[in-house]
Amino acid sequence: MISDFKFYLKLLSRRLPVMVLLFLMVAIAGAVIAFRLPTLYQTKATLLVESAQISDDLVRSTVQVNASEQLEVIQQRLMTRANLIDIANQVNVFPNAAELSPDQIVGAMRAATKIRRTSGRDKATLMSISFEGRSPRKVAEVVNRYVSIVLETNSAFRTRSAEGTLSFFEQEVNTLSENLDIQSSKIVSFKAENAEALPENLDYRLGRQSLLQERLSRAERDLEGLEAQRATIQRVFETTGTIEAPRFAKLTPAQEQLRNLEGQLRVALSVYSENNPKIKNLRAQITALTAEVAAQVPQAGDGTSSENPQVTALDLSLAELDSRISTLRQEITDTDTELNSLQDTIDRTPANGIALGAMERDLQNIQALYSGAVNRLAQARMSERVELSGSGERISVLEAASVPTQPSSPNRPAIVAMGIAAGLGLAAGLFLLLEFINQTIRRPADIVKGLQITPLATVPRIESLAHRRWRRVNQVLLLVIIVVGVPAALWAIDTYYLPLDLLFEKIKDKLV
Repeated sequence: MISDFKFYLKLLSRRLPVMVLLFLMVAIAGAVIAFRLPTLYQTKATLLVESAQISDDLVRSTVQVNASEQLEVIQQRLMTRANLIDIANQVNVFPNAAELSPDQIVGAMRAATKIRRTSGRDKATLMSISFEGRSPRKVAEVVNRYVSIVLETNSAFRTRSAEGTLSFFEQEVNTLSENLDIQSSKIVSFKAENAEALPENLDYRLGRQSLLQERLSRAERDLEGLEAQRATIQRVFETTGTIEAPRFAKLTPAQEQLRNLEGQLRVALSVYSENNPKIKNLRAQITALTAEVAAQVPQAGDGTSSENPQVTALDLSLAELDSRISTLRQEITDTDTELNSLQDTIDRTPANGIALGAMERDLQNIQALYSGAVNRLAQARMSERVELSGSGERISVLEAASVPTQPSSPNRPAIVAMGIAAGLGLAAGLFLLLEFINQTIRRPADIVKGLQITPLATVPRIESLAHRRWRRVNQVLLLVIIVVGVPAALWAIDTYYLPLDLLFEKIKDKLV
């Protein structure tokens, strides 16, 4: 065990110059990188999503967007290519911007910008925006421009949403108002075309129909009575020569019976039709008695002239009766015509009622939609006023960005420490690597391990002068490679690929 320790200690002392040289190279490279990295400054602003100053119970906002979702949308709009290029050019974030392509500018701006959102149940919704750069003033200006864009975007979004909602409901109210006018015009036109067959005056027409039917029945009875009276007058005149029996003359039994039968006929005609057997029987009896009475009364002489007073009275009575009969017949005709017209309107009333009911239901539906649209329009107008006055939900600056006075990076002591640690690790790795790839036999233990035999004695290898020189040449070449090659490689990377500070930032970002 002690021999192994001495052996490796001897190897360490032999390889120590190379290991120290490698350690120094890496440590120096780390120190160079640490002090070459530009000093960066960082500042940030904190934004707060404030609730509406007016309760939703009083005025309900038409901009129904979740706060986290709204911040996410604003963040995406903030980090657009156009915004980043504009801000970089306006603030002159990169002094060598003329040498950078737009993609490089956008990538650098996004890499230097950090946006963080925090929200949760029963927690405030916050948004922090930070930017890192070489100039403290430019860093603060960039963050302030970010904040301005966020506030303007939020205000424009909410105002545009409120105005869009208001415009929509204004169009909806106008459309429904036109539909109301059209539907009302349809109903008015329909009522005008069917004024006599509407359900609203059906009761009047039914009552009018009953009245006309009663009037028609009464007129028909009166007509039958007048016609019977006219026939009786003619029969009496033909049998007696006068239009009526003498007021105080005594009637014969036959005449008395004839008078009774005529009275019964008038009564029966008010109840029965002309074809009723009872009516026919009464007329037959009257005809027979009329013939009998005519046989008992002497006929008038041929000396009867047109100047006979009875003939004149007969003509006057018949003329009066004919006038009344004509009037009744005209009344019956008019009444029957009106009844037919009424019946037609009554028959058309159910269909008109169905059609009118459908149109009125459509009108009620449109009216309900119109009333709802008017209410929502009023809410949209109130919501728009709330948004324009800034009393709705809004984003406010909780902490503005200030010009930083202390650099945020790089952490030079940490980078130097990392270089030292890397140098130590590489030196140890070089020692282990050389030991791993060197399989030559250098001590008796190697013979036992490699050949599985135990030597009786060992003779140390005597190095020739040429071999010693060759070994030293190899060491010098390795030293030259390390001393010259490592700085040359770092210079080539810095010049032709990517500046070491940016490369270090990339490596740091990937590790983080």
